[in-house]
Amino acid sequence: MGADEPDGDVQPKSLEVLLLEKNKSLQSENTVLKVNNSDLSERYRKLQEDYQEAASTVQEQKLLITQLEEDLRSFNAVSSMFRGEAEGEPVTGSQVEADVVAEVVKDVIPGVTAGDKTAVDSILPIVQSQRERYRLRAQELEAHSLGQQQQISLLQNEIDKLRSDNVKLYEKIRFLQSFPAKGGQASSEDTESRYSMQYEERLDPFSTFSRKERQRKYMNLKPYDKITLSMGRFIMSNKVARTIAFFYTLLLHSLVFLVLYKLAHTESCKRDYAADCHAKFAEHMFKVHGAKDDHRHN
Repeated sequence: MGADEPDGDVQPKSLEVLLLEKNKSLQSENTVLKVNNSDLSERYRKLQEDYQEAASTVQEQKLLITQLEEDLRSFNAVSSMFRGEAEGEPVTGSQVEADVVAEVVKDVIPGVTAGDKTAVDSILPIVQSQRERYRLRAQELEAHSLGQQQQISLLQNEIDKLRSDNVKLYEKIRFLQSFPAKGGQASSEDTESRYSMQYEERLDPFSTFSRKERQRKYMNLKPYDKITLSMGRFIMSNKVARTIAFFYTLLLHSLVFLVLYKLAHTESCKRDYAADCHAKFAEHMFKVHGAKDDHRHN
């Protein structure tokens, strides 16, 4: 019984002390998450730089491979000019390419002796093996680039998750700060201000209700109304699309006004032409038939 008395004398912690300890724990956790977020952002930046470097290297390798393939195709194109065998005698492709390389080297470096023919013939396998190595290296770089892209996507998802966790932690901190506390508390104003806006937007009932209502109205629209709305949003959000729509509308209205003016002018000309023809026909009838009638009456 005597050993149990000190445990019974211990007073339970007050709610304020528990809230302060919980607040400190949450702030510490928030700091750790912020450091992790900073580390992930730095890793993301480094991976992005590595990806850009790998992409540029792959592009250079592709250009080099293309150039080598063009050189080999040009060798194959002129191989028939340097065939030492009869026209109908079959020869292997490697022998033809070796002969072509030898002839080209002879043209570039005159006076090649017979002892150097072996060195000249070995150029083509070296070029082919080098091209194969470049091709394998390009494939490795493409696989590495794909892995970097996947890792960047995973890191981006992790950053988004950490941002959501930070908003939730800020919500808990706001809840704990609603209780009165004794003494001053060291709070990171920049961290709170960073997630305060996101927290307030999440809690705003009017914006949430407006988004839900807009989504509901959009789902109730007809398909052609959805297409019209999407086109309108695209035109209003894109400067080039707005410019094209403006000039297209101006051209269309000008064309309509021009057609209407032409039709009105054509109808007026037709009426004037019909009236002129009618007057000339009446004058002709009066001159010809009217004179005969006067002669008969006389």
